[in-house]
Amino acid sequence: MTDLDIAPAALADGERELVISDRTADLLFRSAATAYAFSDEPVTEEQVRAVYDLVKWGPTAMNSQPLRMVLVQSPEARERLVGHMGGNNKQRTAAAPLVALLAADVDFHDELPRLFPAVPDAKDKFTDESARAGMAHTSAVLQAGYFILGVRAAGLAAGPMAGFDADAVSREFFPDGRHRVFLVVNLGHFHEKSYRPRQPRLDFDEVVTTV
Repeated sequence: MTDLDIAPAALADGERELVISDRTADLLFRSAATAYAFSDEPVTEEQVRAVYDLVKWGPTAMNSQPLRMVLVQSPEARERLVGHMGGNNKQRTAAAPLVALLAADVDFHDELPRLFPAVPDAKDKFTDESARAGMAHTSAVLQAGYFILGVRAAGLAAGPMAGFDADAVSREFFPDGRHRVFLVVNLGHFHEKSYRPRQPRLDFDEVVTTV
């Protein structure tokens, strides 16, 4: 049986509609969580490239793909980043094998003629920078979710963090002023202390209303 096969009898009630295996569902969702510690095994740029080559297929508005990423690996760059992290995130970022800075490109529309050729004048529709920045953020956040799932699919652990000075990190690593860093993601391999006990989740009936 492959991960794309499903054995309905092996699934618990409420999971019978899945079309991926229980093992894959665990890997991506049920067993994985925010990682707070990692093994000493390095994460390579090639591994992150493989993750991106998978998750780039996730949908974004008008295929805009506004996510931009900086991989922080060198000691000098790591020191610059750690200074802008808050609280316990300083030590977590300092210790992670690799750190990814996820940013939204305000000028994503420059790529639209190539990425959305069905509307040749798509770029011209985005002259309002404020509206453009909002659209960039929304789609980049979507891509961040895809990225975290892709990291898990590659057998790695991800520790996304929002506790940092976003303006300072944006200036430090995107000095053109056209990118807004909204998430810092520590990357590494699983360690026995990676995950904390699961916190409660809201159930379907607490979240969903059918009209």
